[in-house]
Amino acid sequence: MNLQPLESLILLGLPYAAILLFVVGIVWRTRSSRFSISSLSSQMLESRWAPWGTVPFHLGIILLFFAHLIPFLMPGVWQSIVSTRTGLLVAEAIGIGAAILCIIGLLLLFGRRVTSPSVQSVTTVMDLVVLGILLAQIAVGLGVALLHRWGALWSVGTTTPYLWSIVTLRPDASFVAGMPPLMKLHMAGAWIVLALVPFTRLMHMFSVPLQYLGRPPQKVVWANPRREVARERLVRREVAGRRMLLRGAIGIGAAGVLLSVGVLGKLFNYFRAPETTDAEEANLLQTRLQRLEATAEQRSLQLERMRNPYIRVARLGDLQPNSGTYFIDYHMRPALAFRGEDGLPHLISAKCTHLACTVAKDVSPEGRILCPCHISWFELKNGEPLPGSPAKAPLPILGWVLRDPTGQIVASRAPDGTMEGEVSPERIENYEVFISRSFATREA
Repeated sequence: MNLQPLESLILLGLPYAAILLFVVGIVWRTRSSRFSISSLSSQMLESRWAPWGTVPFHLGIILLFFAHLIPFLMPGVWQSIVSTRTGLLVAEAIGIGAAILCIIGLLLLFGRRVTSPSVQSVTTVMDLVVLGILLAQIAVGLGVALLHRWGALWSVGTTTPYLWSIVTLRPDASFVAGMPPLMKLHMAGAWIVLALVPFTRLMHMFSVPLQYLGRPPQKVVWANPRREVARERLVRREVAGRRMLLRGAIGIGAAGVLLSVGVLGKLFNYFRAPETTDAEEANLLQTRLQRLEATAEQRSLQLERMRNPYIRVARLGDLQPNSGTYFIDYHMRPALAFRGEDGLPHLISAKCTHLACTVAKDVSPEGRILCPCHISWFELKNGEPLPGSPAKAPLPILGWVLRDPTGQIVASRAPDGTMEGEVSPERIENYEVFISRSFATREA
């Protein structure tokens, strides 16, 4: 496994740094500053918008927490739940709905903290940082759920074993090395949130006030002479808060103006014809030509498959049992051709049934081929995925036709294994392997 330095830092270094900060920070906070462990509720300072933000946020974050915890602790149970179409759709819908609830709640809480003077007086910079990080983390997770679908299914074979490898001190990033960048960003955000827990208000999640159950009741009296003094102080704070908000708005406006100038400059340069050298212009034309050639080649393959009932794959004598030969089937999908144990062709689709990546051509000593995107192993003989792989559906077996050097069909095998014709052992090495349009509908 060859990882880039940044990938090694995110997938191997950051998790242990976050866990170390989490454990050391919790011990330090509980021993030296335990009375600061509080959510510092501001509902008494502003109660109009607080429920509209806290209720959807807490409801959504609890659902997301358990949706991530169950696959980690009970992967078998979770896999049985999402193995059916109904269970998978329900799990994905709950996850997306919970993420939307969290985002709505966080936006309301963020707006409340920057617009309410009384709440501003008890808001720290770290509070805003935590709100921003949580909002970004959940938004990235929602992006993963929408752009890379069915994460509830493939996470059991990728992120779950990766997390267990981290916990058991046997780190193995190969489970997630092929993940898309957005997913790696989501994992990095999770480790950053874990590292920040001991140093923010999030620490109050671990404070369970059991001693309050046996404490005598207390009576809080608000009507006292000091209330007027407190009210005057609060009014002064509100005035100061409005001034701070005004100054912040002016600063943001000025920054927006400067940013707009830069953006407008870029926009102007975009619409203005760029000044390029002859070498740069030649490189641009070369890139465009390569794209046109690739498109033309694809269209040529499509046209060939529309016109011809048979498409050549390779000479049978050139096929190998342990290394496949790539070709394109009638559905314009990648496929692999091998030499089977019986000496005849063995054709199998190379389009992974998980997220449509291309399966590698090399065969393992156990007789399996690998999709490197999310580590799905398939049996070469029948295309069945191994238990625990992200892919659940088998790779389709393709039919083939053998022709002799004169073009005559000598044998064929349908996708279901039905064999027709006879093969001459003396001439078998010179036979040509073809795919047939008549088999294409059964392979779809």
